[in-house]
Amino acid sequence: MPKHQYAMVFDLNKCLGCHTCSIACKKLWTDGDGMDYMYWNNVETRPGQGYPRYWDRNGGGFKNGTLQPTPDVPPIEDYGYAFEYNYDDRLFKGKEGPVLPHKDPKNASNWDEDSGSLDRGENYYFYLPRICNHCTHPACVAACPRQAIYKREEDGIVLIDQNRCEGYRFCVRACPYKKLYFNEVTQKAQKCIFCYPRLEKGEVNACAKQCPGRIRFVGLLDDPDSPVHKIVVNHKAALPLFPEKGTQPNVYYVPPFNPPRRGNYGKDILSDPRIPMDYLVYLFGEEVVPLMQRLGRELERVQNGGKSELMQLLIGRDAATRFKVATPEQLARK
Repeated sequence: MPKHQYAMVFDLNKCLGCHTCSIACKKLWTDGDGMDYMYWNNVETRPGQGYPRYWDRNGGGFKNGTLQPTPDVPPIEDYGYAFEYNYDDRLFKGKEGPVLPHKDPKNASNWDEDSGSLDRGENYYFYLPRICNHCTHPACVAACPRQAIYKREEDGIVLIDQNRCEGYRFCVRACPYKKLYFNEVTQKAQKCIFCYPRLEKGEVNACAKQCPGRIRFVGLLDDPDSPVHKIVVNHKAALPLFPEKGTQPNVYYVPPFNPPRRGNYGKDILSDPRIPMDYLVYLFGEEVVPLMQRLGRELERVQNGGKSELMQLLIGRDAATRFKVATPEQLARK
């Protein structure tokens, strides 16, 4: 077990679906050869097919302590790939018409953005940002026969030793969140590194730093002064994704407040929810139901003129509220 554990909290009530986080990550970490299809950070529309396509239906993780790898590695078509457009025709050959892909695309990394699903005749959706969960019990670590994947002792970040990796892809099959990727050029597995080079210099993760919605909170889960400790441990206001997978993720989500449908604001938020509770239970487990009730009471208190430490914290007015980064020297002293 690591001495400390970095964690991140996403407040889904504030996500704009703008993908600034994905672009920040892409420009910094995944713009090299063989990384075209990789989005270490992605933002999915839920309900939706996700990235890679239907990753949440493919198994992985642990069941009763036993590793449950998926039968196959998702094909590139499930991730989507960059389209080749007819720029040459339009720009250099003088042909008229719209700029279109050369071939009819069948999928992309955000293929079903904003499409959602129907509930009693009304459309609903919300955005779900995802990164590697840097799990307490990573299935990828358990699956790697080369011991190339390891969890850093000082901060719990999960990394891949590129010198040891042989590209077997057992880790891809084992991860229930499908957040490991295979580079066809280097023949190595790659994944989110939680921006550890930035953290070591006292800078917060690029995805969190660039987020205009201020939805991300970063810090050590075991540090009482960090925002993630306050949200997850003190207030118990955030839950991991698919906790039944047995990996104990260290990325947490404040679920959508889920206001009533049809503008019925006089009702309790759970009596006529915009997002079916069954779907939130599917994502976050049974604990989401009492959590939604607690969030509703906190919100109602503020709307009635009262005060709520949790609601003030979730507003995340400034970087000092949202982030608490420890340098290696500070970690050593803790």
